[in-house]
Amino acid sequence: MYNIWALPQKTYRDRVDAGQQLAKDPRITAFACPQNEEPKAVILALPRGGVPVAYEIAKQNNLPLDLMLVRKIGIPMHEETAMGAIAMHDVVYLNKDFIRRMQISQKAVQQVIDRESIELDRRNKAYRGGRPYPDLKGKTVLIVDDGVATGATMKAAILAVQQLYPQKVVGVAPVGAPDSVSDLAKVADEMLVPHTPEMFSAVGQWYASFPQTDDKEVLELLTKAEKFGHPTVNRNSQSEILA
Repeated sequence: MYNIWALPQKTYRDRVDAGQQLAKDPRITAFACPQNEEPKAVILALPRGGVPVAYEIAKQNNLPLDLMLVRKIGIPMHEETAMGAIAMHDVVYLNKDFIRRMQISQKAVQQVIDRESIELDRRNKAYRGGRPYPDLKGKTVLIVDDGVATGATMKAAILAVQQLYPQKVVGVAPVGAPDSVSDLAKVADEMLVPHTPEMFSAVGQWYASFPQTDDKEVLELLTKAEKFGHPTVNRNSQSEILA
């Protein structure tokens, strides 16, 4: 018989609820931008699941929203398990110790990198129309995802953003594995993850509702975010991904 008291409690109803709760965090509201003023922070969401979370943060704090495109590099035959990640600006992060323990060949790793690079380029064209990233120089960048499991995608995103000369890079997620968050704190200037439960096995276990976020929802939220004063999506690219 299961001990019901040992089972994890659902911390969030869904990604929207998670974003709304994070949006009220004083460490984020400190960057809230008054109307008609230049924002001191930019939010970059990790698609697809990070977009609904990031949208709520951007909406409530009137901050510009864009994407940081990252692709997880999954191990062959078990692609949900990350052995690394790639991001824009040719950033590749590999967990070399893990790859060595799993005895994955360099050829197999490169094949996954090549495949995910194609998908990364497709998403950049579809979601963003291939536009250059916003000017992040001297600004605080909040990189938002719906959770941190291995931390591979968040780490690749942080490393990519650091090449764009921001003043500060903050990793933001509603929930995360304690060890992964601690590891990311060594790379980012700050990690803002309010829940780091010891009994962590997957991000979805902390949500009552955790459906896949599809391309259509991503595009719809980015279009809505245009009123926050930042052009986040080329509408002409929508037909490419929705067809």
